Amino acid sequence: MQTPSDQQDRHQQDRQQDQQRDRHDYPSHWEADVVLRDGGTARIRPITAEDADRLVSFYEQVSDESKYYRFFAPYPRLSAKDVHRFTHHDHVDRVGLAATVGGEFIATVRYDRIDERGMAAGAPADEAEVAFLVQDAHQGRGVASTLLEHIAAVARERGIRRFVAEVLPANTKMIKVFTDAGYQQKRSFEDGVVRLEFDLEPTDRSLAVQRAREQRAEGRSVQRLLTPGSVAVIGVGRTPGGVGRSVLRNLKEAGFTGRLHAVNSAFEEGSEVDAVPAHRSVTAIEEPVDLAVVAVPADRVSQVVAECGERGVQGLVVLSAGYGESGAEGRERQRELVRQARSYGMRVIGPNAFGVINTSPRARLNASLAPEPPARGRIGLFTQSGAIGIALLSGLHRRGAGLSTFVGSGNRADVSGNDLLQYWYEDPDTDVALMYLETIGNPRKFTRLARRAATAKPLVVVQGARHSGIAPTGHAVQATRLPHATVSALLRQAGVIRVDTVTEMVDAGLLLAGQPLPSGPRVGILGNSESLGLLTYDACVADGLRPLPPRDLTTGATPADFRAALAEALSDEGCDAVIVNAIPWVRENGAAADPETLATELRAAAAGCPAKPVAVVHVELGGLAEALSAATSTRPGAPAKQPGPPGCAEQVHSAPRPPATEDETPPPETDEPPAEQYRIPAYPAAERAVRALAEAVKYAQWRREAAEPGKVHEYDDIDESGTAERIAELLGKDGDPRGTTLAPADAHELLRRYGIRVRRALPAPDPDAAAHAARTLGYPVALKTTAPHLRHRADLGGVRLDLADEEQLRRAYRELTDTFGKPAELRPVVQGMVPRGVDTVVRAVIDPAAGAVLSFGLAGAASELLGDTAHRLIPVTDREAASLIRSIRTAPLLFGWRGSAPVDTPALEELLQRVSRLVDDHPEVVGVSLEPVVVAERGLSVLDASVRLAPPPARDDLGPRTLPGY
Repeated sequence: MQTPSDQQDRHQQDRQQDQQRDRHDYPSHWEADVVLRDGGTARIRPITAEDADRLVSFYEQVSDESKYYRFFAPYPRLSAKDVHRFTHHDHVDRVGLAATVGGEFIATVRYDRIDERGMAAGAPADEAEVAFLVQDAHQGRGVASTLLEHIAAVARERGIRRFVAEVLPANTKMIKVFTDAGYQQKRSFEDGVVRLEFDLEPTDRSLAVQRAREQRAEGRSVQRLLTPGSVAVIGVGRTPGGVGRSVLRNLKEAGFTGRLHAVNSAFEEGSEVDAVPAHRSVTAIEEPVDLAVVAVPADRVSQVVAECGERGVQGLVVLSAGYGESGAEGRERQRELVRQARSYGMRVIGPNAFGVINTSPRARLNASLAPEPPARGRIGLFTQSGAIGIALLSGLHRRGAGLSTFVGSGNRADVSGNDLLQYWYEDPDTDVALMYLETIGNPRKFTRLARRAATAKPLVVVQGARHSGIAPTGHAVQATRLPHATVSALLRQAGVIRVDTVTEMVDAGLLLAGQPLPSGPRVGILGNSESLGLLTYDACVADGLRPLPPRDLTTGATPADFRAALAEALSDEGCDAVIVNAIPWVRENGAAADPETLATELRAAAAGCPAKPVAVVHVELGGLAEALSAATSTRPGAPAKQPGPPGCAEQVHSAPRPPATEDETPPPETDEPPAEQYRIPAYPAAERAVRALAEAVKYAQWRREAAEPGKVHEYDDIDESGTAERIAELLGKDGDPRGTTLAPADAHELLRRYGIRVRRALPAPDPDAAAHAARTLGYPVALKTTAPHLRHRADLGGVRLDLADEEQLRRAYRELTDTFGKPAELRPVVQGMVPRGVDTVVRAVIDPAAGAVLSFGLAGAASELLGDTAHRLIPVTDREAASLIRSIRTAPLLFGWRGSAPVDTPALEELLQRVSRLVDDHPEVVGVSLEPVVVAERGLSVLDASVRLAPPPARDDLGPRTLPGY
């Protein structure tokens, strides 16, 4: 840390360089919106010469103690030289960043490149001194740790590899910022100053710290929107009706626990609307306002946002339409809305939103247009469509399911499904998350968050607009080149329960919210209809379950018979779940069946073995579904649970809430959630019950596998550094941004550095050259064309195998040219024969939205036609490689189908992991294709390969924390 006198000694040297250095272009890509620890937002941007007045104003608001910690001496005000120095940067050797709210500085950070003597230097010096100053009112919000992430990323971009910071021992907050960041560091104490040195290369720990902070901050930003202490509805009409008045009514009827305010410029100050205080503007409200629900025309929203920002409102729910869904002008209006709101530290749900609901007794918030408020429950719901939101809320209500929280995001301009995943991950009131998504703004981040969330609670997703390839007009998203089937497979790899319809989503959600996860696929079936039992059996087989023989209780079965049969099935150690079929029956006295009695008996039997899920299929039994959804409490105060019969283990609950990170305080304990309730889901068709159960079985299996995720293997023969150097040579200094496909020799050499050897193939432009090539390689050989229209199409006859001598070779050459054309068109090659086996294809590609994807399938037109290809996100672990080759429908061909010899799948798994390592280690490798890969009983042979290189694509998931830009 340089003292004021030291800094003044450097002023003259710096001024001499300023004129030259200030010619560097303004680095606009360093600008970013961020979420702070308390859920508020700030903007980070480079400091420029135009910021002199802002800097002076900022410094005046910093306490003397903070100034002393920054400069190691009393320093009440900045001199003109100081202001010039701190606002003039070259954006290379001297960089300053500011965090701003409402356009004003709340914190600054700067680095100065130095040499080994600590003096100002330029490249190639790779060390810099870093220093922070945070306004006292904003300390404790995580501003410094966020700025550190951003200044470190800037420094790495400018070739700086190490930061040095000198801090007074009493400045414990700043020391903690550095020590908690997770970088490799050294610490020393000299002359009364703590000296910290740390490398800027990200580590596993620094990345984990960064993501933990991201989760806490983004989760907190959603929590602020869902648990406000006060709400202002802006745009409340003077007469009943209209959007604003409807939301105000819904808030009142839900029993909102905070304070309500109605806002309309036509109101008389001091008046009331429906017994709610009325105001002409949000600025006229004297007490704090946490959440504003905006229901004014789009052309007035900007003024409302400015007033909310000046008033200190924490978040906005914008119901107003007329934004991205209305064309180019609306899209620009939407971008400006987000920019304006974030500049004041506010987050936005919407625009064109349906609203938000929180059923917690601490909030009882219904700031939505939902015509019927949901009951309290354990399901979290997120939807990007108002119409789908209405359908889901109504469907869940009809079937007796309650919600913890609901967000209808509309155009999803700011708060997205990713933010809700961050919130639900540690929300104690949510056990299951349901999401209707029309677009995924950041697929890489979504799959990362989904994978983490799914280890603790089920996540069920319906993806709309999946086949049209067109995003809804209000959504700004990256385009993906991957087909929907691939995206679906990647979501399933992340633990997402992906279903096709909202009906299936509700079906699965009901089962997962009310029942334990099954421990396996064995399903008991019982009921009073033999035919319905057989239909259920067939449905189980079709969905990959293992049904036990159905038990027919006959149409004369009583509710007591159902109870006894269900208890017996649940106690069977060979049964993992039970489906009960019920049709109307008639009592001995001729009275109709009583669904209430049947529901009571079924619940009693199921409660005796709470570790196994139960689902009911009912046909024309009105009232049974409602009776089954009437839950029974197992909270303290309810009768003690008795041990279950043999075969019934204790129920396994979700994973515990994650602990706070080192720089975070644990979230406050919440009120007691709703009573744990044993709801038995009921379905009107066997197929729907079975499909929901099948999804639960697959998810439970994923959870068990995720507990032991496998590892990414290290291979001693991989030449990572040499490969990097070779890639740099092949790309050259001015690599084509579109990329380039390597010549075969270069591609084969690159692959060989990662232990992937491609079988040698020699060109055969004429029969004599073919004969010479065969003698070089040794008989028997294969002759094949490499023309693009015939490549890898053995079914078209462009390949001749097992040519034992020159006579056969020349005859095959003549047949190929007579059939398909001249050698110059066919580009024939000769290759030595390899052991017989199964032809497969291995590919890797970098998708701009989803990231690096590894694909596997069998070679041939049939597999391509059927789309029988499996996918995994890179990097691939050993367990994922094993599951990848087993997840295609034609996998039995690899394991000895119909008496054939099994092939060497361990060798294939190793090949997949090597390709994964190559692509993961070198982001310039944007495409790899190995086709065909012949897998024999022992070993495998890669017969052809291609590699595509391009400058590394931007990674929005590895840099410092930012919100999506607008």
